[in-house]
Amino acid sequence: MDFPIRVYYEDTDAGGVVYHANYICFFERARTEFLRQGGFSQQFLLANQIAFVVKNLAIDYKTPARLDDLLTVKTEIKALKKASIVFLQRLYRGDLCLSEATVTVASVDLTKMKPIAIPADIQQMLASYLA
Repeated sequence: MDFPIRVYYEDTDAGGVVYHANYICFFERARTEFLRQGGFSQQFLLANQIAFVVKNLAIDYKTPARLDDLLTVKTEIKALKKASIVFLQRLYRGDLCLSEATVTVASVDLTKMKPIAIPADIQQMLASYLA
């Protein structure tokens, strides 16, 4: 799935370069929209006492993004397990990859804060996007 991002002043440091932590925010937004596109909003998950929490994140910063850039986050599923998903996310400006992240998220029961199986309907939707 592709998710467009415009770089605003608030995303940058004093030199007009995107602050490193904001790449993580861009990737988070894209994963949220990935779920929404599949028919599952964060509100739906929270209403069912389920959350996807980041368990592991590895990011490679290749080339800086800058103020006013129009970027695209490309999100794909690298692995799908009973209670976790591994996403591969890349941030592009045109055809140039600026950053790449591998993000593992775990499905958690919010009342117990313990891992739980990803609900079958969500698991099925995610499986249809498995790379």
